[in-house]
Amino acid sequence: MKNFFKSLGRLFMDSDGNASSKRFVGILCGVSLCATLCLNSYSHGDIKPSDTLVNAVAMLAFGCLGLTSTEKIFGKKDKNQESN
Repeated sequence: MKNFFKSLGRLFMDSDGNASSKRFVGILCGVSLCATLCLNSYSHGDIKPSDTLVNAVAMLAFGCLGLTSTEKIFGKKDKNQESN
């Protein structure tokens, strides 16, 4: 159980071990969007979030997580890697 919580903590860290706000915001937006849409499926049609709000949260989540992955792929290389 202790290892499980340690691995959850690593979920919000970048490859260098620093806390990543983009990952935190992206995962938070994704979880809140999924929870909202699941809860909304059990309510009436007149009680729903606006389509613009849902699209904005989805774009924020995809943007944050996409920026994190592009930084990982195209990020700065170490000086040792550049000289090789």
